[in-house]
Amino acid sequence: MRPTVSIIMPSYNHGRFIHEAIKSVLNQTFDDLELIIIDDGSTDNSRDIIQRFAELDSRVIPLFHEKNMGIARTVNDGLDAAKGEFVAFTQSDDVWISNKLETQLEILARDEDLVVWSEGEIVDAEGNSTGQTFTEMHNATNRKKSGYIFYELLKGNFVYGSSRILKRKNIGKLRFDESLRYLNDYKFEVELAFRYDYYFIKRPLAKYRIHGKNTILADKPGWLLDTIRVNRYFLDHYGSRISRELRTLLYYKIAAAYGQLGNKKVATQYLYKIFSTCPASPYWSMLLVILCTKEDSVIRQVFRRLYKMVSKWGW
Repeated sequence: MRPTVSIIMPSYNHGRFIHEAIKSVLNQTFDDLELIIIDDGSTDNSRDIIQRFAELDSRVIPLFHEKNMGIARTVNDGLDAAKGEFVAFTQSDDVWISNKLETQLEILARDEDLVVWSEGEIVDAEGNSTGQTFTEMHNATNRKKSGYIFYELLKGNFVYGSSRILKRKNIGKLRFDESLRYLNDYKFEVELAFRYDYYFIKRPLAKYRIHGKNTILADKPGWLLDTIRVNRYFLDHYGSRISRELRTLLYYKIAAAYGQLGNKKVATQYLYKIFSTCPASPYWSMLLVILCTKEDSVIRQVFRRLYKMVSKWGW
């Protein structure tokens, strides 16, 4: 008999946290579930912990990669294995509140085609609250979070993936893009938002853990290349459906990434696109700053703050 909910938990070297993450799923007040844990070639004790849980609880379904395949392939393997009516996602270092699924399923009972997500509480490595929420951390406190948020998400991702649940049938053949190393979740989110309405629960139903090194700082060129690829995809697939102001923002993201990678020639080509698409846009002047100043310059720091401000305004 198939479970009501399939939970997909990718795992990679989170031996310090995964025990708590698994327990928070298995101890849900709604317990008709399967927990699919896909370990992506961990070199710590994660695999042993997963195996012990699988031996004790038949709801735990372990999948093990012999070598590291990347987060997108890992989540996709979980999606392919899922049998539940609904699919939820979590990370092996995050924690669910005990009634998360029960709360969300009550909403889905009224409209099963929604993508339901919630606020998240930010905690440190020891599980202590930082006093900040997930949407605060992503400068999304005042952004639209329920309803048709496709256009809002094109400006930048702010959906807490470990809180998301939706009907498995509605995912269909949609999968995480394995050619993207860092922004595959963002592309997946935008494509979901293009198809379905979202429902946001203001109360934190999960805890997002901050620990270790920031992957953006560890591989900035990789993040910039993903930024170029994903925003080109959005323009190619949705460009005719979005406003010129939003197209200008996507052009700016691509151009800024090229500029930071040192390819000023291509960045300049996008500068012309920005100006010809929307001459009144502040983005072309902001791009000039990137092309003409150093990374650590004061003026560039000022324009970064301006970028955050105008993004909130909807440009």
